Amino acid sequence: MTPADKPADPPATAPLYSPARVRELLTRHGLKPTKSLGQNFLIDGNILRAIAEAGGAQAGVSVLEVGPGLGVLTREIATRGAHVTALEKDERLRPALDETLEGLDVTVVWGDALEYDYAALPPGTRVIANLPYYITGPLLARFMRAPSIVSATVLVQKEVGQRLTSGPGEDNYGFLSALAALYGSVRHVRDVPKGAFLPAPDVTSSVLRLDFDRSRPGPAPELLRFIEAALHHRRKTLRNNLRMIGHAGEAIDEALADLGLRPDVRAEDVPLDALRGLAGRLGVVL
Repeated sequence: MTPADKPADPPATAPLYSPARVRELLTRHGLKPTKSLGQNFLIDGNILRAIAEAGGAQAGVSVLEVGPGLGVLTREIATRGAHVTALEKDERLRPALDETLEGLDVTVVWGDALEYDYAALPPGTRVIANLPYYITGPLLARFMRAPSIVSATVLVQKEVGQRLTSGPGEDNYGFLSALAALYGSVRHVRDVPKGAFLPAPDVTSSVLRLDFDRSRPGPAPELLRFIEAALHHRRKTLRNNLRMIGHAGEAIDEALADLGLRPDVRAEDVPLDALRGLAGRLGVVL
């Protein structure tokens, strides 16, 4: 019998990431993936292992996962010896997770990830997660601001990944790009095709690793608001954007000249250090 003719493993013994086992779990527990919660379950073992490896899942490491779903990625992380805290909003998944995570060092916290107290996490925590697409931006911002989180290895829409890794002057550069740079660095790990999920999403995904530099103070809230406003209409001139938030034209012109920037420079072309300099010259930050 050739490998192609060999019958597939039955669901009970198949790996948790196999499509047959995922479907069997869903059917047995009366579940259907909920699109509004961004539930797309990974069914590619190679990608699961790559995410866990890139995220630093190993013995003794504290890992936070958001949206464990059926526990497919959770098991991959926990079996490497990591201590996992998994945040899950969908209470319907409780029986399935009780089954798939039995005997593993995993604490499931039931509730909304946007309301979780990330400051309570142990120092040195690493986020490893297939993020719900509809709340990716707000979650990343929370990870960045949490002092105990040192890195986030996340599966996101490819478009979001392009925004995170873009620099000034590039097509996808914007506030999310600047925010990531303010807190640390971003590395593209790999792209993930639609067929790696069940059900398949409408878009290609990417795995990104964000590393946060906790040795330097976090940016002041006033600076963050200034940069967000400056990049809100990133293809418009920076001067117009700053006028829209109340800064006087004469002061803006003087600050731009001091930094060697053209009066008609577009917001998306301005380096982050120059935006910091503008914030100081305009009295936004000391």
